[in-house]
Amino acid sequence: MGIVLTQRPGVTRWAPLVWRATSVLPGAGPADWKELRREGDVAEIHAGTLTLELHGAEAEAYAHNLAARTPCLYAVMREGSGRPQDLVLLTASPYEAQDYAESGEELVEKIPMPAAILEWVEDFVARHHVEEPFKKRRRDRKDIDVVEDGIGDARIRQIADVYRSPTSRRGKVA
Repeated sequence: MGIVLTQRPGVTRWAPLVWRATSVLPGAGPADWKELRREGDVAEIHAGTLTLELHGAEAEAYAHNLAARTPCLYAVMREGSGRPQDLVLLTASPYEAQDYAESGEELVEKIPMPAAILEWVEDFVARHHVEEPFKKRRRDRKDIDVVEDGIGDARIRQIADVYRSPTSRRGKVA
């Protein structure tokens, strides 16, 4: 899948350019920052091609993605070494995208899922996703008002530390 990045001028002096992943090109060949279109200061660039892999263990995440208003693919990028952005990963799992977003080192961009890819992911989910029934946990029936006898040492009058052993009273006659 080809990843298309859009380059726009920044609005502050600290960010002269803003890069956003805006679309994917299913079945695209290899590319290395090939400019597709330019209109004024805005350019669309085919930054690279990544493989979109689906895994059976992630079927629940894909189903969650498909249930969203707009199913998306997630492009994970890092600040580049020699390039503005390095492409790291393309995924359909919002859970995996969230894991990358939490680190703060990667930039995660949502890209609307094309219809052909949407059908492919729906078919994958239909074959691999097994809905697990919700199991409500039950509380144990322990009585919390019960008075427990025999805990701690009765000779110690302090409530704060009932498990402390008593000090020896050497030299004192009782």
